[in-house]
Amino acid sequence: MAEHHLTEDDQTQFHYTVGPYADPVLEVEPGDTIAVETVDAFEGKITSEEDNPSEILEMPYLNPQCGPIHVEGAQKGDTLAITIESIEPRGPQPRGTTCLVPYFGGLTATDKTAMLHDPLPEVVKKLEVTTDGIEWDEETTIPYEPFIGTISTSPEIDSIGALTPHDHGGNMDLPDITPGTTVYLPVSTEGGLVYLGDCHAAQGDGELCGVAIEHPTTTTITVELIEDWPLEWPRLEDDEKIMSVGSVRPMEDAARVAYRDLIDWMAADYDFEELEAYMLLTQVGEARLGNMVDPNYTMGAGISKEYL
Repeated sequence: MAEHHLTEDDQTQFHYTVGPYADPVLEVEPGDTIAVETVDAFEGKITSEEDNPSEILEMPYLNPQCGPIHVEGAQKGDTLAITIESIEPRGPQPRGTTCLVPYFGGLTATDKTAMLHDPLPEVVKKLEVTTDGIEWDEETTIPYEPFIGTISTSPEIDSIGALTPHDHGGNMDLPDITPGTTVYLPVSTEGGLVYLGDCHAAQGDGELCGVAIEHPTTTTITVELIEDWPLEWPRLEDDEKIMSVGSVRPMEDAARVAYRDLIDWMAADYDFEELEAYMLLTQVGEARLGNMVDPNYTMGAGISKEYL
């Protein structure tokens, strides 16, 4: 199995949509490992706490994606199993960024939640990020708990903005997509076409203000091919649990999608009767809020493997 290194120079151009129309930057075989140099969600344009995001950032050119990566042999109806091996911070300090962006976030007016009030003030916080922790201030250190905010395969015909999560994966902002986890994504077009970026050093449930601790990374993944396993929605697995992911609006429908898919998974692969799985999940199911700020909201529904 080969090892590849996809550098910023190799990428040459980041993508702000996910779809089948970009030429692959890399072709790999199932079982190969790829170390990908990702940039932060702002492509490194916010460099100082004196910066005003509205003057620097240009919508919708946010959340730059690396890829696409073509996986040899992947065909519609297959699934790619992408294991996250490691996520290491890179670049000069302070390499972490979080901020308030006008009319973006969970507790402010947005284009979809129209209000009369003015936007919140623009605030930028630059942070020292290492694997030992994130220095929030002199008294507070946040654990370094990295994950991939956006990872997806290509839709069959649509080109979808990199800020939008849906059944292809996308900007799920789900903290469970962390080293040690395998992400299962549906293949809808030849080669699968894997995109990834938007890695976070830390984030609470919901990504409340819309911006986690964004940072550039070297993210290493291993890609396997599962033939003839068509998926409706992304799924996750680690040593302790399995989880299905739904990304729609409203939020309760995202939770319904996730739990419905998890019941299907339990029935198909773990010999549960559908209604038995439904009742068991009522008692021991786990719901995880990925984001509550994107064009679609993301919910994960999981169950501990001890019950399987």
